[in-house]
Amino acid sequence: MNWKNMFHNEVFGENVFIIGPEDDPRLVQEVLYELCKEQKADHFSKNRFSIFFMPGTYDYVNINVGFFTQVGGLGLLPTDTKLKKITCVPKYRPDGSINDGLANFWRCVENVEIMEDTLWAVSQASPMRRVSIQKNLYLHQNGGYTSGGFLCDSRVNGITDHGSQQQWFTRNCCLDHISTYGWNQVFMGTEFKHPPKGQWPEVPVTCLDTVPYIQDKPFLIWDKDEGFCIFVPKMRVRSRGISWDKTPEGKKIPLKDCYVAQPEKDTPASMNNALAKGLHLILTPGIYALDQPLHVTCPDTVILGLGLATLTPAQGNPCIVTDNAAGIILAGLLADAGHRVSDDLMVIGDSSKPLAKPAVLSDIFFRIGGFPSSAPSKTVNALKINASHVIGDNLWIWRADHYDQVGWDKNTADTGMIVNGGHVYMYALMVEHFLKYQTLWNGEDGHIYMYQSELPYDVPDQSQWMSEHGTQNGYASLKVADHVQNFESWGVGVYSYHRDAPVMCGLGVKVPDRENVVLHHTFTRFLNGHTGIQHVINTSGECVNTDHRQANIIKYKNGVVYN
Repeated sequence: MNWKNMFHNEVFGENVFIIGPEDDPRLVQEVLYELCKEQKADHFSKNRFSIFFMPGTYDYVNINVGFFTQVGGLGLLPTDTKLKKITCVPKYRPDGSINDGLANFWRCVENVEIMEDTLWAVSQASPMRRVSIQKNLYLHQNGGYTSGGFLCDSRVNGITDHGSQQQWFTRNCCLDHISTYGWNQVFMGTEFKHPPKGQWPEVPVTCLDTVPYIQDKPFLIWDKDEGFCIFVPKMRVRSRGISWDKTPEGKKIPLKDCYVAQPEKDTPASMNNALAKGLHLILTPGIYALDQPLHVTCPDTVILGLGLATLTPAQGNPCIVTDNAAGIILAGLLADAGHRVSDDLMVIGDSSKPLAKPAVLSDIFFRIGGFPSSAPSKTVNALKINASHVIGDNLWIWRADHYDQVGWDKNTADTGMIVNGGHVYMYALMVEHFLKYQTLWNGEDGHIYMYQSELPYDVPDQSQWMSEHGTQNGYASLKVADHVQNFESWGVGVYSYHRDAPVMCGLGVKVPDRENVVLHHTFTRFLNGHTGIQHVINTSGECVNTDHRQANIIKYKNGVVYN
């Protein structure tokens, strides 16, 4: 059997598998086995796949989800599509020598019900959205290392076991109870039958009752009247719990209002032509080489990537540029830096005026380097947000720290994210290994809920890593600009592993000391290597090093530490 030719739909192309209850279980399971075997080990694979299940019960389906693979249900509710079992086994190395999931990236599960225990031992860029788990959820395997992660709009009827997860963000869920905590677990708008007990930092759990503003990620469905549609959930304000305990609120976008792009046939010109006509854009799985950016000009446009659709610039251009148009949604995309230096990989809006309706970025990931190639990948910045009123929901912005063409003077990238707009909300923001600031926040009234950041591993010497006009050792991971009057964060963690040289980072977070700049539950952690981080926030907080691995600040406001 040629499994790659099975279960395709002509609209979505050869990298999308659509499986129905009437299909032969033996053939289905064989295709799933071969696909998962293909994607099990290669976290720089060129392959991209989506596996969608029509509504129904599949009590035989057991999927081990590999790299660059999306698994989803096509019902309006997750309970419309029932699968027996989903796993992500963390032995990601080809020889299976290490039982961890520190590089279990680039995969997702959405909009299904899982009938048995679920093992989801993942790290960044591996979201689980809108799932109903009948039994237990394990976010590790036997204590092997993991560094995730993201769970939202989901219900778990059994234990949610974080195990060795270094950090995890859970939003708008219904959970029975959780066990083990790692270093930094943030829960927002989550209902517990048995809430976690204890106080941060002794118990490293942050619980916030509601989510101020959130619009959940759009997803593909099958509608008996319209056929395939994108369902766009309604914006929720001060929300708590799942969105699908009753009929979900939102709108259906039929396929006739979308342009379905395929990487082997489409160009930036064909996709921009569709966007200019007001069509929504579905990017089927694959790698799209762009010699000009996708330009989003129309309000309420949705760009939905399937199977971690990947955009890479060919001429030093951005991958996506949006106008200051209200209600734009970008979802399910990986921006992969090219060999020619880009100023930015993605630019959201301008500062001309606030958006009337927020722009939303859901499951948007960036990668600079690591991909096997003849030359390193480069950019100056990854993401720049100029517009005011933007929501980020699960972002991982990564300058690669391993594999091919990686090094201080190879896959160069100064800054992960620059925020110039006001009223920007970030839920689960992860930014790692950039040469200067990981995140530079210039806008007013910004909010971050769970931040994970590793400083660069590969600094060659202290003289090449100095900030503040050469007066400060290293660069803070998160810098809030001196002019900012209002900013708030919860659950910020900055980690050091100075692998290559005995350099010191002066501080994990730098903020102006003002009444309305408030940081809750902030910590630095020494992972390994040389020296460490001198202070947590500004000049406050203890040094972390081989003798003192973590320093905590419960609350920081106007230059005062409240512990």
